[in-house]
Amino acid sequence: MGDVLAGFQAVWEFDSDSVLIRYERGIRTPKLFQALGRRRVPLAALDAVSLAEGRRGTVVLRLQPRAGADPLLEAAAGQLPDGLDPYRLVLPAERETLAEYYADELTAALTESGPADRHLIAAPEAPQRFKAYDGKASFDGTSVRFRWSWTGASSAKWKAGDQRFAVTDLGGVEWRSPEAFEGYLRLLPNDPAADPVPPDQDAATVVFGLGYGPVHESLPFAAAVLAAVRTRGAVPAVPAAPRRDPAGVAERIRSLGDLHRAGLVTDEEFAAKKAEL
Repeated sequence: MGDVLAGFQAVWEFDSDSVLIRYERGIRTPKLFQALGRRRVPLAALDAVSLAEGRRGTVVLRLQPRAGADPLLEAAAGQLPDGLDPYRLVLPAERETLAEYYADELTAALTESGPADRHLIAAPEAPQRFKAYDGKASFDGTSVRFRWSWTGASSAKWKAGDQRFAVTDLGGVEWRSPEAFEGYLRLLPNDPAADPVPPDQDAATVVFGLGYGPVHESLPFAAAVLAAVRTRGAVPAVPAAPRRDPAGVAERIRSLGDLHRAGLVTDEEFAAKKAEL
């Protein structure tokens, strides 16, 4: 088609085999959209296209990706409200006829339906990182690292120490929105346990909280990890120079000493962890 349709917060560019969505920047654009920047959606990834009446004199053109085609929606697992749906284009009501034309054209071009056997829409690229309540999470394309915070992490996580998870050892990702009660990001092993450990005690989980792990940071992170798991590490890694912050090590040893004096860490555990640090 080669046309462009501009709406509130996004612009859609139509090609013969895809739709390129470019999200605008600005205080009224959700941070998730700004973090995504742009997304190219192959028509093969779409199950349907719809047009509906919106709020306050608007119409909404919506793309419906096939189940399993988009790692972002797969990670979100239905937890995104309409306002954060990246596949909605809101237009003034006077452009309804034009929107209807594009809805019909796109619908006629669709050739696939039903669940997709692989991701067809690119995931957010690595590296990804965000700060949770009990630690910092980072992903370089091949492995996920959790570094615990001395102010928020449980004694169980401190005892376990900082964690590194290779993509090849993971079976999936579980993301619970930080806008819900007790949000978290859990890395699932290839063979998950029948009874999962509570998030605050699980060394494979970082816990969100007020102001921590916001959607625009933690969801792209989860989607990037999930896509890498599906392709077993095909996401290009971004090398980083290894470094150790002496001040950070000293701070962590002091925090470990506090746990030791409180009786939460045994003498043996304290000595071993101190030697490791």
